[in-house]
Amino acid sequence: MHQLLVTELAERLRETSKKPIFLLDVREPWEYEKCHIAGSVLMPMQTVPERLQELDDEAEIICICHHGSRSMQVALFLERNGFTKVVNLTGGVHAWALQVDSTMPQY
Repeated sequence: MHQLLVTELAERLRETSKKPIFLLDVREPWEYEKCHIAGSVLMPMQTVPERLQELDDEAEIICICHHGSRSMQVALFLERNGFTKVVNLTGGVHAWALQVDSTMPQY
């Protein structure tokens, strides 16, 4: 399982020459409404199995949650289901707010 630090993701998002990435936010809707990383797509954890067909198995998928635990579970699930370019965001949106975007609300 690949891990990505929030500072590395911020750098990747600034680079236009890199291949596009898919930011998969697996938190609950109320959490996403409170704060999220721009460009991320909400797909609550419990809905991922029934929504697999919505994901591009050729895309690099970066899984995001509050601290990194739920996203790790989803990333492992995606790998078990044939997705090969899956990454977990270490520390989640909490780390993003602390290290990248100090204006992001925390909860």
